[in-house]
Amino acid sequence: MLVEAIYISPSHIFFGHHGEPAGTAPMIRVPRVECLAGRGLAGDRFLDYRPDYKGQVTFFSREVYEDLCERFGVYGQDPSVFRRNLLVSGADLNALIGERFTLQGIAFEGTDEARPCHWMNQAFHEGAEEAMRGRGGLRARILDNGFLQENAA
Repeated sequence: MLVEAIYISPSHIFFGHHGEPAGTAPMIRVPRVECLAGRGLAGDRFLDYRPDYKGQVTFFSREVYEDLCERFGVYGQDPSVFRRNLLVSGADLNALIGERFTLQGIAFEGTDEARPCHWMNQAFHEGAEEAMRGRGGLRARILDNGFLQENAA
């Protein structure tokens, strides 16, 4: 698995906003991020969110992103609109649910699909929520401290 991009955001824009307009906190692309075991990513909105939170880090597949761009004819839209932390390639993320895996020397435990919500239709394109069902990404717990960097396996 290759880490193609890393994103963090200091606050939520969709979470807790059901029935209200989305917030405006951007996803910030960083070349490197600190993973804190059992806590989350340094600087991210889910750091220390809840004890043993199953979404301490989220992964999204570059292959799914490219398929969505092609399917909807959307080009030039940054993958950060999906609000996932790590854009990766070369991995079946659903196969990692319930599994422990290592990336750049850091252990993770896949916990659940990062299910798409209705906001995807606004953030990316109408129909994106449905098109992402079953392939919205991976939520995971961080099991080791360490640093991840872009363009590294």
